[in-house]
Amino acid sequence: MVLAYNVKDKPTFGKLIVFAFQQILAIMAATIAVPSIIRHDMSHAAALFGAGMGTIIYLLFTKFTSPVFLGSSFAFLGSMGAAFAGGVSMSLGYLGMIIGATFAGLVYVVIAIIVKFAGVKWISKLMPAVVIGPTVAIIGLSLAGNAIGDLFEGGNLVEVIIPIIKDGAIAYDKIDVPTANTYIALACGLVTLFTTIIVSVYGKKMLKLIPFIIGICAGYLFASIFTLFGIWFNNPELVVIDFSQFEKMHWYPEFTFITAFSGNYGFGEVGNMGAYIATIAVAYIPVAFVVFAEHIADHKNLSTIINKDLLTDPGLSRTLLGDGVGSMVGAFFGGCPNTTYGESVGCVAITKNASVYTILTAAILCILISFVAPFMTFLATIPSCVMGGVCVALYGFIAVSGLKMIQKVDLGQNKNLFVVSVILIAGIGGMSLTFGSITITPVACALILGIITNLIVSKAKEEKTEENSQQEQDNTKEVA
Repeated sequence: MVLAYNVKDKPTFGKLIVFAFQQILAIMAATIAVPSIIRHDMSHAAALFGAGMGTIIYLLFTKFTSPVFLGSSFAFLGSMGAAFAGGVSMSLGYLGMIIGATFAGLVYVVIAIIVKFAGVKWISKLMPAVVIGPTVAIIGLSLAGNAIGDLFEGGNLVEVIIPIIKDGAIAYDKIDVPTANTYIALACGLVTLFTTIIVSVYGKKMLKLIPFIIGICAGYLFASIFTLFGIWFNNPELVVIDFSQFEKMHWYPEFTFITAFSGNYGFGEVGNMGAYIATIAVAYIPVAFVVFAEHIADHKNLSTIINKDLLTDPGLSRTLLGDGVGSMVGAFFGGCPNTTYGESVGCVAITKNASVYTILTAAILCILISFVAPFMTFLATIPSCVMGGVCVALYGFIAVSGLKMIQKVDLGQNKNLFVVSVILIAGIGGMSLTFGSITITPVACALILGIITNLIVSKAKEEKTEENSQQEQDNTKEVA
């Protein structure tokens, strides 16, 4: 891929701020979605702060050679939920999330040490292109349902004033109602998607590099028009944006470690600290091994985009250390273990901007933005349907990047065909395994099955196909 900005290229200051803001928009929805799902008063601003800090740690460990943002990991949702299981207090639950992220990070550190001494050749043999390619595609395809679901979703609940009859007289009452007709939400999402596509394909110079910003702005403006009409006419089906969030602003990040170290611990059904730590270890450590597989897939994908093998330079040991320590730091501030984000990789692929300075600036801005309550709230009001329009493109690019990896794989060979088939069907079919609080995701299940299948068929002899016959003829002509 020909890049507009390579890894070490530094855009001018003004462009750098704009490009960084685009990265933030790409990772924002998923990063703040994790604390929303976990609840327990987890702070969106603190999660964003933790993601920014974790990304800076990652960049330091990778010597500023890997242009990807770290955000809140969905893989640890079950683990984070386990931190609050059994009726433990809020303080202990927050402490559990920090301890759990430390356990997960230490798994990465141990694997990094092994890789440092054993090298990465064994990984290439265990996970060649025929395995990694369809796995990367599954990462994008497994998120397709989320993107399409978001396309039909407006804001949250909105307060609407309605007339009622009370004591024989007309009075007015306020009620919370679901927002936005699904077709209106879809229209806003499609405006975002098509604007992004048009700007990316037909835009000139600077515009071509910021399609997501323009697409989101267009979708937000379109949604605002419907919302204003809905508020004016008291019609909730026209309301797409939940402006009431500005009345509930938190003016500073509520960091996880403050609550965690408050000392007001209640163990609930767990009984004591030893049993609680054992519960956390069982919930977090196995998931770290699952995320390790996705870590490799993400970096293989990013390597094809920037035309450089990140597993050898800066090296898998460094990317693992950056990811692991970044997760510990991110959870210390925001409660959420971090991971490299497919949305960030997709943003790099579509905009062709791989500048690591963009990622660094985005991380710094995330830290600063987390203290700007009105701006944080504005970002939170971007409706799901608008982000869904962007994610259709982002997740699609991730899937296509994976498919591009297997372009040179001879699918005329049954042994290759079986490996790709198993991975695609297991991943798209949503195969997952749950053991207590531990869930092996469809991506991880697909990758594991793909590795096993590849090991089974790897000793098979090459079949004579039209493709390799033609290759032999071409080689013969070259020799002649």
